[in-house]
Amino acid sequence: MLCTRLTNARFLTMDPDHPVAHDVGIWQGRIAGLDEAVTSLPAREVIDLQGATVLPGFVDAHVHLAWTGFKQNTPSIAGRTRIDDVLAVVAEAVTRTRAPGDWVSMAGYDQRALGRHLTAADLDKVSDGRKIFLLHDSGHGCVVNTAVLDLLPAGIPHENGFLAEQAMGAARALRLPHSQEDLAEAIGRAARTCLAEGVTACAEAGIGGTLFGHSPVELGAYQLARDKGLLPLRVQLMVSGDRLRPVSAHETDGIPRALDLGLRTGFGDDRLSVGALKIYTDGGMMARTAALTSPYEGLDHTGQLQDDPETLTDLIVDGHLAGWQLAVHAIGDRAADVALDALDRAQRLRPRPEARHRIEHAGLIRPDQLPRFARLGVSAVVQPNFLRYFGDDYASIMGVERAPWLYRGRAFLDHGIALVGSSDRPVADGSPLRAVQFMVERASTSGQVVGPDEGITVDEALHAYTVAGAHACHWEDSLGSLTPGKRADLVVLGDDPRRVDTSRIGDIEVVETYVDGRPRRPRV
Repeated sequence: MLCTRLTNARFLTMDPDHPVAHDVGIWQGRIAGLDEAVTSLPAREVIDLQGATVLPGFVDAHVHLAWTGFKQNTPSIAGRTRIDDVLAVVAEAVTRTRAPGDWVSMAGYDQRALGRHLTAADLDKVSDGRKIFLLHDSGHGCVVNTAVLDLLPAGIPHENGFLAEQAMGAARALRLPHSQEDLAEAIGRAARTCLAEGVTACAEAGIGGTLFGHSPVELGAYQLARDKGLLPLRVQLMVSGDRLRPVSAHETDGIPRALDLGLRTGFGDDRLSVGALKIYTDGGMMARTAALTSPYEGLDHTGQLQDDPETLTDLIVDGHLAGWQLAVHAIGDRAADVALDALDRAQRLRPRPEARHRIEHAGLIRPDQLPRFARLGVSAVVQPNFLRYFGDDYASIMGVERAPWLYRGRAFLDHGIALVGSSDRPVADGSPLRAVQFMVERASTSGQVVGPDEGITVDEALHAYTVAGAHACHWEDSLGSLTPGKRADLVVLGDDPRRVDTSRIGDIEVVETYVDGRPRRPRV
């Protein structure tokens, strides 16, 4: 007997052997069969989906759950366009603290809306003895006041209180880590938001590190969230590359650096597991720290690498030798050169064609870099909503020649490169459907079309958020398509993305989200 049979729906299975179905049978959390294989079987429950369209649950291959959850509960200056208005919000937050010396954290900082960066002197006017920390929306910088600057180690570079990349990490290190209880609650908040948008599985893009880590025992917070029933979707955890330590393993292992006890990609189960090793090579385009080969339009610099190329290469190679799948953050084309060179060297030293290394973001990829992606078998894990919301700005700072190379779609597919969809939530909107819409039409919210030749089909965009996402996370045996034997993770939609006008895809209602065959969509 089936546990559940879902009927009267248009199931877009993403399985080429059975692309469309009208019935799905579920038994013990897995898909038991499709159509005639299950229509005559008894079921404890038969659910009439009333003509809805159903897809495999979306896989978001690059998110920041803890950061998302904390940001949802942090005072924000988002939407302010005047310095005085921002400072008024900060001053109000200061009044809610208890004593001088307290930290005041703010979200929503983006200098582009203000016309310039805030300065430490600006914040000093309203700090009243508190330590002020405004995190940039990109996650790659922050603005602090003089009270924080005075605590930093000597030699930490900053620009009138703006700290980028590793300098920001030094400011973060001044604060006590978050407790596991607080982390678990934040993770749960973000997970519920993901479910509401049809995401049933995601890859957390970096725990425990200097830039985005929240605690030296952060993995335990995810275990706690699961134990407390706060983790209703599948999560794979990328570990920050700076957690690797020199080890004295047996010489035949060939492992110079590793995580404690040799932990690596694949440890865990179908609900919570360790994924790729996350390695940062550059910064972010919003903060103007993505590393380019030519200067930003209107600026006299090319961004920055996180470290010298040799050090970054050594870390990438050592991670590969230790058996990790690698998720290499590279937004600018200069950073992509470093990443591709290092991955090439790593594969020559120890060939691992099954490793499925990934380049996260691949924000600006030159035409000459595409064949190297293909030859190395590297996936491109892109964030289409970056251009949907920031495309006007990004196109402006790249200029006419480079703008068509931003967050490519068609060129990756035409070169046989796996195109994987993701959000980088909370940096940008996390909705897969709105991202799918952009991947097809390539239009920013203002209507500007960015790189029209990079547009792909609706089917290809849906593939990026289902089949390709599952494959990038080594989940292809259990997720990504509605295939008998796989997990019954699926999303029920109010309309068919392949049949509505492209401009309406992002507005399609997510009616329900199923995980292991059970409805789980929260009302948020």
